Amino acid sequence: MDPNFLIDEKAESRVYIGNLDLRITEAALIKMFTPYGKILSEEFLWHTRGPKRGEPRGFAFIQFSTKEEAKLAKEKMHGRLACGRPLVVRLASEKYVDEAAQDSSTALGEAKKAGLTGSTLGQTSRSAKIAAIKNKLRALEEGGPSVKKQKQADSDSCKDSLDHSQDKG
Repeated sequence: MDPNFLIDEKAESRVYIGNLDLRITEAALIKMFTPYGKILSEEFLWHTRGPKRGEPRGFAFIQFSTKEEAKLAKEKMHGRLACGRPLVVRLASEKYVDEAAQDSSTALGEAKKAGLTGSTLGQTSRSAKIAAIKNKLRALEEGGPSVKKQKQADSDSCKDSLDHSQDKG
């Protein structure tokens, strides 16, 4: 059997989970993703040095037994709110470069619409970021709890929301 096949298969059955609230624990993460397949391993990343040493880095990886399970987890969990934050879930084998290229082409399109050319083109990424933030805020206002309620939430309410997040899937 080709050893490269095993590496590719393993990468395709591994998911990246980002934008994790710092209150989410490894156990909670495993509990959230268990309904989508057999979890072979979980890699929760921590700061290893500096002032944040020992604190979570806000992302993790989960290895499922098959790529189908990983794809299902991605479909069901990407964008789902956990402790008031939308999760970013993608296959680990997916290239971040593809997303960056899409973002830059979107920003370029916005620049053309706004009539930005030459030296102002460098600021397109800034305007694209602002647009993305506005869209995110709009989405949170439509579907998520208010910011005031979110600030009042403690780790217990975060835990409760994690427990109930599976009920909606």
